[in-house]
Amino acid sequence: MNEAWIIDACRTPRGIGKPGKGALSDIHPQHLGATVLKALTERNDFDTAEVGDIVWGTSSQRGVQGGDLGRMAALDAGYDVKSSAMTLDRFCGTGITTVNIAAANIMSGMEDMCVAGGTEMMSLYGSEGFKGSPFLDNGNTRLRAEHPQPHQGVCADAIATLEGIDREAVDDLAYVSQQRAKNAIENGHFDKALVPVHREDGSLALDKEEFPRPQTTRDDLRALDPSFAKLADFPLDEEGTTFRKLVNQAYPDLEINHVHHAGNSSGVVDGAAALLLASDEYAKAHGMKPRARVVAMANMGDSPTLMLNAPVPAAKKVLDKAGMTLADIDLFEVNEAFSVVTEKFIRDLDIDRDLINVNGGAMALGHPIGATGAILIGTMVDELERQDKQFGLVTMCAAGGMAPAIIIERM
Repeated sequence: MNEAWIIDACRTPRGIGKPGKGALSDIHPQHLGATVLKALTERNDFDTAEVGDIVWGTSSQRGVQGGDLGRMAALDAGYDVKSSAMTLDRFCGTGITTVNIAAANIMSGMEDMCVAGGTEMMSLYGSEGFKGSPFLDNGNTRLRAEHPQPHQGVCADAIATLEGIDREAVDDLAYVSQQRAKNAIENGHFDKALVPVHREDGSLALDKEEFPRPQTTRDDLRALDPSFAKLADFPLDEEGTTFRKLVNQAYPDLEINHVHHAGNSSGVVDGAAALLLASDEYAKAHGMKPRARVVAMANMGDSPTLMLNAPVPAAKKVLDKAGMTLADIDLFEVNEAFSVVTEKFIRDLDIDRDLINVNGGAMALGHPIGATGAILIGTMVDELERQDKQFGLVTMCAAGGMAPAIIIERM
């Protein structure tokens, strides 16, 4: 079997995902994706006609983010028309999945070189064409009866209640995320991956992270009101369905303790990321210097009602696929969709807190849904190099109760 080598990884800065307020909010998503795709060619000088496939991710494929964004972004970036592309959606897990599929194509021998990544313009979510059902089941009452799927923030609070994780714990982790992001930015830990975004007229749109709030204190976090208590009881249909009732449908006696708010939940942002992958044989033949190799990949499902609990079993599965143990892993990246996700991962697997999300996470930096997984993998490559470490594991929760995972080795 071929090896899948990661040749390079790059990403845009993350802009605040609010129309008229974020620096990227007036950029077309195809242009944002083209920015990182073009950067890969400029940084690595490869023949785009030999890219077997571009595996792209966008979770909300509606409006201007619809219509196979990967293909349109590649054409916008000047890629040869022979380089085909697809666009997929695994909710928040999309960005890892694109890399996993690209790697699998290479490892199977079906492709020699692929590009993977994603784009998400969350500033578009409130615009016309981005209004969807509040239910992940899209109003399917039969599915809802079997697998009630609430709002993810309500799920986060439900998990915290079930696990006995209190407000202080989730706020502490959020504070650490901000401080680590501040340190990473000030010391240039992201500089190797960052690609500035320019508008069509050539003017600079954004060249640094826009979302972090490094001035955040623990007192600031303690002062924030929970975000999902009122939402949990908001009537969603004429029958009086609420997100709380959906949780109680599966957990009748659960009285949810609401602990999550804007400060300990992932930030709403715009962004894009891309990775260049090639087989060991192709890379050697074309003088490509690998930065990492894909060791193992896995996918895992879990409770759709709790939604956010699959990262732990996904990590166990990918370790088993690799024939490794937790002790073999030097660094972890677990997306901070909500503070409880990472806190539960740390507690369940007894992870050293100094080895996980060492440059901060989505609570500080934001979570551009379709791109985040590719961002995390690129961040892992950079950090393994910076610390001279060998193995990294990346995973993240996804709506519907899923989690993809990947283990990479620095080369």
